[in-house]
Amino acid sequence: MRLIALAAAALFTATPAPDAVTVRPVDPLTVQDDDFARHRDPAEWKGLHVSELTFREERAPWRLWRIANVKHPKGPLFFVPHDNENAGFEAGLVALRKYGGVLIAVDSGVSPGNDGIRYNRAVDYGRPIDPNRNFDTALPGYAHNILADLAKGAWPIIALHTNAKGFETGSSRCNKGDPEGSGVISIRFCDDTLNPSPSLSKAYPFDDDDTVAFATYLARNQPSDAFCRDAMVGADFNVVQERVVTSDGSLSNYAVLHGLSYLNFETLDRGLAPAELALARDRLSFMIDHAIAMCAPKVKSVGR
Repeated sequence: MRLIALAAAALFTATPAPDAVTVRPVDPLTVQDDDFARHRDPAEWKGLHVSELTFREERAPWRLWRIANVKHPKGPLFFVPHDNENAGFEAGLVALRKYGGVLIAVDSGVSPGNDGIRYNRAVDYGRPIDPNRNFDTALPGYAHNILADLAKGAWPIIALHTNAKGFETGSSRCNKGDPEGSGVISIRFCDDTLNPSPSLSKAYPFDDDDTVAFATYLARNQPSDAFCRDAMVGADFNVVQERVVTSDGSLSNYAVLHGLSYLNFETLDRGLAPAELALARDRLSFMIDHAIAMCAPKVKSVGR
């Protein structure tokens, strides 16, 4: 773990200075944001410190929420890249209180009227930007500001996502007879990049084909070289093995290309009804808890 921390520190030392970032402490009980609006009980924020980070890079401004466990800042670096992945935010808050560390969430509301959507629409020109396709060495400020806590001892990175049901069968090499869905996030999808290792027992939470853990590895290596891959397969997770040749701009690709320990957990987006949101949150929490126990045993439970 010390070698990883030193590598992270070297990474940020070698990175060109990003555009200036403004850091402003905020009261989470008054933040006008859909995620914070679901959490207006002061007890939920006890021991947590919230900051707003704003900066500009290339053709767009960005706003990040940084939520830190004050007494235990050296736990995982939780990351919620898409503002519409509400269960990811919920699971991140639970895990932050339990394991310490820092949660970084991208806020699409930097563009007025666009809070709670997937993309950053506050662009000067061109298409809206996918926050999980913007990890580019040509744009060092974005990655630097999101991953800065690695140099302070945060470890590992844990990205939290929700996804649409099923997958685009036309782009899959397997299970083409399945009902047509959206995207590629399913344990039943496969192509030259994504190779599934499905749960054999289909026990909770992997009774759902859209609940998966990613294990990302370099093309010159083997799937077993991915951080935590063997442990998750051995524990009968749904594991999508992601083979990386060149970066697609995602954090998973950026992390493996920079030698950073990274976990990515996905589950089905069940909507904003409180009961459904809790179901999705709990599936993510299951994967967080079991993967930390297996692959990051130095990360101890520190609270509720």
